[in-house]
Amino acid sequence: MNKKFYLSLIFTFLISGLALAQTSVDINFNGLGFLDNREYKDFVARSRTYSGTRTALDLGLNVDSLNSFVVGANAIHEFGAIPYFLKVDPVAYYKFNNQNWRFNIGEFPREGLIDNYPRALLNDTLQYYRPNMEGMFLRFITNNKSFTESLWIDWVSRQTDTQREEFLVGFEGKYKPDPYGPFYIANYFVLLHDAGAAILLPNDHIMDNGGFQVRAGLDFSHKTFLDSLSIEAGEMTGLERTRGVDQLQTPTGVVASVYLSYWRLAIFNEFYHGKGVNLMYGDSFYEKSTYDRLDFIITAFKANRLKGQFTFTAHRTPGYTSNQEAFKLTYDLGRKVIARFND
Repeated sequence: MNKKFYLSLIFTFLISGLALAQTSVDINFNGLGFLDNREYKDFVARSRTYSGTRTALDLGLNVDSLNSFVVGANAIHEFGAIPYFLKVDPVAYYKFNNQNWRFNIGEFPREGLIDNYPRALLNDTLQYYRPNMEGMFLRFITNNKSFTESLWIDWVSRQTDTQREEFLVGFEGKYKPDPYGPFYIANYFVLLHDAGAAILLPNDHIMDNGGFQVRAGLDFSHKTFLDSLSIEAGEMTGLERTRGVDQLQTPTGVVASVYLSYWRLAIFNEFYHGKGVNLMYGDSFYEKSTYDRLDFIITAFKANRLKGQFTFTAHRTPGYTSNQEAFKLTYDLGRKVIARFND
């Protein structure tokens, strides 16, 4: 039997499966344009401008209302760069989603899953240069939405003779004793496991690098004349160890933040004080013993699924004041059904 026979057989099975399962096919497109100028006096090497566009396109095969397969690509172009695309990331994953559970496995966008992490644990350049996770994600939420917890693993580097084995693992969640009340408790944890290559180098060691935050908060959004008002405070602890060299280090400090917005204006302020925490995938400013971040945010324009936002940021550390200006344009088509197959 030749290749044409096998292809026609596979095609027949696919069409039959679509018809029996009452499936649908949908499409999604989203784009991000960014111009992020960072004048960091504390970190001269990181004082640069990030600029470019990200475009993502994918197709989803919805087997039923709970199970889906999604395939596509997410590409980035930096302004002025040659070759045009810096990198094209594949999107290919299975998704299960019902009232209480969400499960993903494959290569899938982190947006909407773990993009709410504090910058101290996962920095904001991941949105530009590593928007996809490669691994698994599991979320549980109660029926009344008073408690939610997520567990995930994101593979960063696969081990070869020369390449290190690296993966991120984490969990995060929120508990509201009263689903309609303002008080809540949030937790965030992330750990990078950095092991050696298959061919070990002299003085090469396994490293663990991560941290966690536990915060208590009050959310008064839509309960005052403001559109949003939330206040949080809690503890941050780092987890740093080079195995065989030193003991586990746990630098600890306190973190507090406030966010308020009205119409198209918003202010965000976060303060940290304690021992400096050095996280490889976290914001470098939290390496300082004292740090204050103040954001002034203007939503310049907003249309159907389209938003343009400008942010001016002042960074304060002992002896330094740095500034940052960022403009981001986002567009998300949303999932649009383009075909249905019914029995």
